[in-house]
Amino acid sequence: METIYAVINGDDTDGEKIRQAGEILKAGGLVAFPTETVYGLGGDALNPESSRKIYAAKGRPSDNPLIVHICRWEDIYRIADPVPEAAQRLCEAFWPGPLTMILPKKDTVPDETTGGLDTVAVRFPSHPVAQRLIDAAGGFVAAPSANASGKPSPTMAEYVAEDMNGRIEMILDGGAVGIGLESTIVDLTGGEPTVLRPGYVTQEMLEKVLGDVAVDRTILDGTTAERPKAPGMKYRHYAPKGDLAIVEGEPEAVTEYINRLCAEAAAAGKKTGVIGTDETFSSYAADSVKTVGSRGDEEAIARSLYRILREFDDEEVEVMYSESFSTYGMGQAIMNRLLKAAGYRVITV
Repeated sequence: METIYAVINGDDTDGEKIRQAGEILKAGGLVAFPTETVYGLGGDALNPESSRKIYAAKGRPSDNPLIVHICRWEDIYRIADPVPEAAQRLCEAFWPGPLTMILPKKDTVPDETTGGLDTVAVRFPSHPVAQRLIDAAGGFVAAPSANASGKPSPTMAEYVAEDMNGRIEMILDGGAVGIGLESTIVDLTGGEPTVLRPGYVTQEMLEKVLGDVAVDRTILDGTTAERPKAPGMKYRHYAPKGDLAIVEGEPEAVTEYINRLCAEAAAAGKKTGVIGTDETFSSYAADSVKTVGSRGDEEAIARSLYRILREFDDEEVEVMYSESFSTYGMGQAIMNRLLKAAGYRVITV
């Protein structure tokens, strides 16, 4: 298969490119496209064969549910029932935007899209290209992140092409994304709203709208054998090719320990990498030292994380160490992704 690569320039040619992408989706094909979080791999959410193609292109386990993207908030009623009052309040507060809600599904959504569950994950993205594509495709696009399963999610189209060229029909290149981490997922099917995946919309932001909001215990410990109710809950995700570990403790002790581990790895002939911050960047000695930004700017850290993991792959780094981050606010999402990328390997010094 030859993948069409179309750059969105913000000019008169964009409409034809998006129309073509919409026709591909309507015909059962796959199109990668930008959202405000990461690039998504889209297929017709109401076509079971399209969802099967998504799983195949990604190499993704078929019990890992897909998120259905819509472009009009009222379309939620066409795929979910009932839609509780809590969901309506969240729509008013955060849609369009980086929030996914899990609701009881209607029969219009095939089991292939929901991983066999009787619930559906729904999101209304704010990215204008995503909205125009969803509309051109008929209004319902299933889209996980546009990467090979387990690898860091793509924040630029070039990384989509690296994983998906020849596997899908089309890639829409809309430039670098704004947030850099996948959407927050909140489950509204139980007694208490529960965050299943943290993201830009934090627990604290949700609680301002809904009151008490729980957090699934596996977000930061990774111990679950249960069937995943939302993307990213069960399987290793976001991982670079090399070995990654997180080192936590007092800053000076962390820096000293990471440098010692890097020296040992270098002595063994392995290429090393470190994820630090603006505050610590100059203190590290490794083959590749990268900063995710200042500790005071969690949004910058989120935008940088996946890009850095991809760059380590490009540089063939074999052993990597990262500082740990706060688990409050958006830091919870950052640490969730880091822990999954490291296979929950944490060293305390």
